[in-house]
Amino acid sequence: MRDLPFPVRDANASHGTDNLGDLPEWDLSDLYTSDDAPELATDLEWLEAECAAFAADYEDKLADLDAAGLLVCVERNEKINQVAGRVMSYAGLRYYQLTTDAERAQFMSNCQEKITNFTTPLVFFTLELNRLEDDALAAAFASNTDLARYEPVFRRIRAMKPHQLSDELEKFLHDLGVVGDAWERLFDETIAGLTFEMEGEELNIEATLNYLTEQDRSKREAASRELARVFQENIKIFSRVHNTAAKEKEVIDRWRNMPSAQTGRHLSNDVEPEVVEALRDAVVAAYPKLSHRYYELKRKWLGLDRMQVWDRNAPLPMEDTKTVDWPTARKMVMDAYTAFDPRMGELAEPFFDKGWIDAAVKPGKAPGAFAHPTVTNVHPYVMLNYLGKPRDVMTLAHELGHGVHQVLAADQGEMLSSTPLTLAETASVFGEMLTFRKMLESAETQEQRKILLAGKVEDMINTVVRQIAFYDFECKLHAARSQGELTPDDINALWMSVQAESLGEAFDFMEGYETFWAYIPHFVHSPFYVYAYAFGDGLVNALYAVYAEGDEGFEDKYFDMLKAGGSKHHKELLAPFGLDASDPKFWDKGLSMISEMIDELEAMED
Repeated sequence: MRDLPFPVRDANASHGTDNLGDLPEWDLSDLYTSDDAPELATDLEWLEAECAAFAADYEDKLADLDAAGLLVCVERNEKINQVAGRVMSYAGLRYYQLTTDAERAQFMSNCQEKITNFTTPLVFFTLELNRLEDDALAAAFASNTDLARYEPVFRRIRAMKPHQLSDELEKFLHDLGVVGDAWERLFDETIAGLTFEMEGEELNIEATLNYLTEQDRSKREAASRELARVFQENIKIFSRVHNTAAKEKEVIDRWRNMPSAQTGRHLSNDVEPEVVEALRDAVVAAYPKLSHRYYELKRKWLGLDRMQVWDRNAPLPMEDTKTVDWPTARKMVMDAYTAFDPRMGELAEPFFDKGWIDAAVKPGKAPGAFAHPTVTNVHPYVMLNYLGKPRDVMTLAHELGHGVHQVLAADQGEMLSSTPLTLAETASVFGEMLTFRKMLESAETQEQRKILLAGKVEDMINTVVRQIAFYDFECKLHAARSQGELTPDDINALWMSVQAESLGEAFDFMEGYETFWAYIPHFVHSPFYVYAYAFGDGLVNALYAVYAEGDEGFEDKYFDMLKAGGSKHHKELLAPFGLDASDPKFWDKGLSMISEMIDELEAMED
């Protein structure tokens, strides 16, 4: 069953919510009409019965099935995943709309516990699949084309074969999963419940973070210091959550004989460790020509001798800070999508008109933004916290790209539609790039072009440089935790060890910034998720270069790539474009696009 993703964007918007237009809210009735809907009760009853029946029919019998019998077994498992996914999507989305509501939290927790209990008897399925002989499986695929379609799923499952535990231990870990989820919920509810005092108002974290993009430097500083104050007040909770989550992971990884803390993520991403390390090394080597060089430019634009952390996402002095209302944002993104290919606009349109987007900032709503695919016989839902800054428009373009990708991949079915994180960012970042290029084309003056280029460079630095710095922080955190309990000061020191290296000489770091690791949800929800952003950005930059060069049939090849979902490895998906992510030079190609934009910005200074 697919996990419900948590918002992972590092984007900021404005704290004002006036004059944005009619912001859409989710209509979750395509999943279930209410938490006591008879259809939901029926699905839970069916799940309980079908999981028991599936175990009775197949446990200790997979090796005896012929190809046709194995296909029926796989299809039944897929149906179970679909129904369980529908229930948890509804419970999770409803919870994220109001994470401070005890009833919604209880409902989600109860659903999770029921489904965990129902599906515990199914743990045998992947374990027995991994005990099938390679030759027998290959013969089954060769004799049945419908079964062969699932070969990529089997390949990914069997990649875990060396790390598989006994059946009894695997069932124990499956049951114990709800305990780990409780620590994630503690993190979510703590973050959602934080309050910050700004200009006499009590704000949530999203609205406070959005002050960091204010023109007024004193407001940015005040917000930074208020964030630091509140994080420090809660640092023991955040430290406990991170210590516990990292220790739990270390224990499970040790039992599974994982060679590193990162191995599990690489396996789930269907990407080779050496490819990730090549990406990481290329980005770190490029820090001087990317972030260091850009922030030195920005320091001059801001008229500062030294930059502070609250200047990192500051607007440029010449930037127009008016808000972008929702109808305008919709038109900007839709125009960009449709200009690339009318089919893309048609796929995006229903998100706006059918209650598939929840856009407004509301008390208790989860911060950030995400697109959740739900299940393949419904449709995705997009969550935003839209407050009208240009970055918010880019976040809309980003999440809508995810949504379009998820719609296109749905035809692959429940087990093949889900895309590894490294490729899941392709359509989202490409959607941002299309929107940016459309805006750049319409720039009427050199100054407008400069502002747009600077904004895009900042977004790319946040996506590539900052996320790789996050990755390095996580690597250090998990390595240190494996040696023993970490104090808040220990974690603070690890955080600061990657900040100056990634941001460069232009910055000073205020007292209190060392706690800013505390609010990043990826570290708790999805360890080592963050490199997927840099992977996706580098991949899209290389893809866009092919598109810009006028590659014949690019649009059709692009749609085919998105439709493939998780049915193909990254090498297969990129081959039609003449690209190969396992080639170290591939990452330099993507990074050079950012460097060239900085070249243009520097040239404007002459």
